[in-house]
Amino acid sequence: MKGMESELISGYREGFLWKRGRDNGQFLSRKFILSEREGALKYFNKQDARDPKAVMKIETLNATFQPAKIGNPCGLQITYLKDNSTRNIFVYHSDAKEMVDWFNAIRAARFHYLQVAFPGASDEELVPKLTRNFMKEGFMEKTGPKHTEGFKKRWFTMDDRRLMYFKDPLDAYARGEVFIGSKENSYTVLAGLPPSTQGYHWNHGITIVTPDRKFLFACETEAEQRDWIAAFQRVINRPMRPQEYAVEAHFKHKP
Repeated sequence: MKGMESELISGYREGFLWKRGRDNGQFLSRKFILSEREGALKYFNKQDARDPKAVMKIETLNATFQPAKIGNPCGLQITYLKDNSTRNIFVYHSDAKEMVDWFNAIRAARFHYLQVAFPGASDEELVPKLTRNFMKEGFMEKTGPKHTEGFKKRWFTMDDRRLMYFKDPLDAYARGEVFIGSKENSYTVLAGLPPSTQGYHWNHGITIVTPDRKFLFACETEAEQRDWIAAFQRVINRPMRPQEYAVEAHFKHKP
């Protein structure tokens, strides 16, 4: 325990985790270093490499246990923002305690970062911001912006106000991201699809109306449709925080 305490106080942790390859899907041992002083979690492709393969800023770091998705009881999904797009990293360790220690070290680093970023906030206010589970994940079908393309099955992840879709649940990068704002800002969710819609295979449609366009999705079952609508509604009913307006503006200016 003493070693753990000093480790968290010093804000530094290093070790090896099995990381899923971005392109080949193989899990390989990679060296990870978490440094609060540098404000980052890094990993290295080679043991003696001087330069990290990726630098994940603590500011945008999140970690959530995903045993079923990763196929390991200690599977952890780490996300961070790279050029304001979400990047996924999937890791595990054969020792459950080691994986929990990494998870807690990330939470401790996030806590210290947030204490500096929000000096007036109480611990009670900061704790929910340390790490978060995704609001909902699962398969839906989607069509493109013209609504004339056929619907394609995609894996969707709802991470707070970011709705991301992937070809495969273990993809490193989303194929696309949709910002879900609040009802005060003209965002709504509707059951069903516009009458003229064609090309879908699943019958339980959802339409998300944003200030710029409508997004059309289809669910396989009525229960899935209900769950997704409830998740969207929770976010839409919540007023936007000041920093979320900056995120929304960035989405609008994405190429």
